[in-house]
Amino acid sequence: MEHVGVAIPVEIESFPFPEAGKVLWHLSPAELVEEAVLRNEGMLANCGSLVVDTGEFTGRSPKDKFVVKDDNSASNIWWGEVNRPIDTESFDKLLSSMKEYVRDKDLFVFDGYLGANKSYRIRVRVITEKAWHSLFAYNMFIRESDKSVLKRFKPDFLVIDLPGCKADPSLHNTRSETFIVLNFTKRMVLIGGTLYGGEIKKSMFTVMNYYLPLRGALSMHCSCNYGDKVNDVALFFGLSGTGKTTLSSDKKRVLVGDDEHGWVEEGIFNFEGGCYAKVIRLNKDYEPEIFNASTRFGAILENVLIDKTREIDFDSDTKTENTRSSYPLYFLNNIDTSGLAGTPKNVIFLTADAFGILPPVARLNRNQIIYYFLSGYTAKVAGTERGITDPVATFSACFGAPFLPLHPTRYAEMLVDRIAKYKANVWLINTGWSRGGYGRGERIPLPVTRRIVDAVLTGELAEVKTETMPVFNLSIPTRIDGVPKDILFPWLGWSSQDEYKKKAEYLAAMFKENISQFEGFLDKEVLSVIP
Repeated sequence: MEHVGVAIPVEIESFPFPEAGKVLWHLSPAELVEEAVLRNEGMLANCGSLVVDTGEFTGRSPKDKFVVKDDNSASNIWWGEVNRPIDTESFDKLLSSMKEYVRDKDLFVFDGYLGANKSYRIRVRVITEKAWHSLFAYNMFIRESDKSVLKRFKPDFLVIDLPGCKADPSLHNTRSETFIVLNFTKRMVLIGGTLYGGEIKKSMFTVMNYYLPLRGALSMHCSCNYGDKVNDVALFFGLSGTGKTTLSSDKKRVLVGDDEHGWVEEGIFNFEGGCYAKVIRLNKDYEPEIFNASTRFGAILENVLIDKTREIDFDSDTKTENTRSSYPLYFLNNIDTSGLAGTPKNVIFLTADAFGILPPVARLNRNQIIYYFLSGYTAKVAGTERGITDPVATFSACFGAPFLPLHPTRYAEMLVDRIAKYKANVWLINTGWSRGGYGRGERIPLPVTRRIVDAVLTGELAEVKTETMPVFNLSIPTRIDGVPKDILFPWLGWSSQDEYKKKAEYLAAMFKENISQFEGFLDKEVLSVIP
C-alpha cells in the first residue's frame, strides 16, 4: 500500500488473542446472521432484517472515550472533553484484561478498508465477540471480495470490540466499566462494556480524522451525491436528525455516501461501504430508499421495536429515539459503487433549529462559512433525551466534534481553502421548525426542504435577489417557487414579532458563548459575523 505524507507501518500485532477459542474469519452475511440468531444475539423480522437490542447503551458513550497520550500523540491531539488522555500503561492493562476475557471464547474477524481512494485507504481488521458486530463491520466498511487477498491481508489498524469485557476504573483509569480507547501509536481501538454498534464505526472515523489531515487530505462528517459526477457534486454536513442521510438519498441524484468522506485534489471519496441511518418514524412514502434498504435480509435494525409476529414498528421510541439501521450501500438503487466523485459545486450545512429562528435557506460568505462550520449548530427537542422538555441548543464543531482528534480550526481552515480554490457555493439549510418554535410551530415539511435543496443544486437560486434577516444577518433568497413566504422568512410566521426578536437574540447569545472557545484562533473578519 502506498501512503502519502505520514506513513503507517504495516507490521502490527494483527491478532493478539492466541488463547481464544474458535476464530471465525470472513464469514458471509448469511453465515453471520445464522450465528447471531443461534447465539441469541437478535431475531429475524418478517421482512428479513436482523433486529438487535443494545441494552443499556442505545447510543455512543463519549465520556468513556479515551486517547492514549504518548510521545507520538501528545502534540497533535486536541485534548479536553472530546479527547480525554489515558496513559500507555492503562491501555496495556486493558488489552491484557481483554486477552484473559477471550480465553476459550469464540471470536469473529472482518477484514476490510476505509477509503475508496486507494492512495488514502486504511486496512482495518475488526475482531468481535458478537456475530452481529462482525456483520455491522461488513455492512459499514469497504469489503474485499477476493479471497486470495483476504488470506494475505495485513491490517493497518485493529478494532477489538468485546462488550462482555468490562473495565475496572481503579485498575484501568477509566471513568466506568465501559471504555473506548484509541491508541494511534499501536494502531488499535479497544471497545468494551457496550453493545452499541456505532462505537465501531465512529472509532474508525476518528482514526481517519487523525491520519488524513496529517497527509494533506480533508476528512469530513458529511454525505455526498451528484447529478453529474464531475460538475455537479454536493456535500451535506449535519448532526444526527438534521436530514443528512435523508436529503442525500435522492432518486434524481447518485449517492456516493451518507456520512464520512475525504476531499483531496482529485475530488471526493467515501470512507465507507454502507449506511447507518437513523430510522425513528421512518416513512416508506417520504424515504423509500432507506425504508427498502432497512427491510431486507442483511440489514441490521438496532433497538427497533418488534412484536410477537415479527412485525417491526419504526414509529416506536419505546427503547430510544436513536433507532438505527445498518446496511451496505449496494442495498440502494442509485449509488456510485466506486465511492468517488469530483470536487463539490455546492456545500450544504444542515441544521434542525427547534427555536424556529433560522431561515430554511441562506447563502454563506467566507467568514460565515468558518463561523457556522465551527459552530456546528442544531437543537435537541423533547423526547430525544431524558429530561428535555424544551429545545436545547447543541453545538458540535465541524458537525462532528466527538470524532475530531485534531483541533477543529485545522479542519475549518482546510475546508475554506478548498471551497475558495474550487469556487463552491455554501448554503445553510434549516430542516427544523417554522411559524414558531418547538411546541408552538411546526417542523418544516420534508417536501418543502427537498424543494429548497433542488433549487440550490439546480442553480435556480444563483441569480435570485436576497434579503438580510435581522440579528443573524443571513442572506435569504427573496423567493423560491413552492416555498411559502412565512417559512422562507421565519419572522413572518410568528404571531408576535417582538417574541421572535427576543428568541432570536436568545439563540444568538448562545452562538456567541459557544464560539468564544475559538476566539484566539479566528481573525477579526470571522469574529465580525457573530450575531
